[in-house]
Amino acid sequence: MEAVEVGLLPLNSKARSRVPQKATEGAAGWDVQACLEQDLCLAPGGRALIPTGFAIGLPDGYEAQVRPRSGWAYRTGVTLLNAPGTIDADYRGEVKILLVNLGDKEVWIRDGDRVAQLVINRVPPARFVLRETLTETGRGGGGFGHTGR
Repeated sequence: MEAVEVGLLPLNSKARSRVPQKATEGAAGWDVQACLEQDLCLAPGGRALIPTGFAIGLPDGYEAQVRPRSGWAYRTGVTLLNAPGTIDADYRGEVKILLVNLGDKEVWIRDGDRVAQLVINRVPPARFVLRETLTETGRGGGGFGHTGR
């Protein structure tokens, strides 16, 4: 599969060396790091908007999803408040990560910590068409636990 080119604009000197990286060859997401002037303490129940120090330029027809790092979430209870967050193809501002501490202990966020991952997805064009009925399916309107355990 051909790689899609995503522009990366470092917004400060630290960000030049912090290009998002995949932890393993088969990883779906690229880890992104905090770009902080000073360490930040995230109290239980607290939330913070973490700068990354870069902006991205996605081509039309693509989005970047910001997702939690699963191991970190498991160990600390820190996750993303709006997971997955969407970065639209026309957004050119700094990528920031909205963290929340759902754990029961303070968590320190330090400059350079891997705080989230980006997954790049193609978004096909679509249009909504008003209908009088929808096609029938076996599931129908069942949702939110309708299949049991």
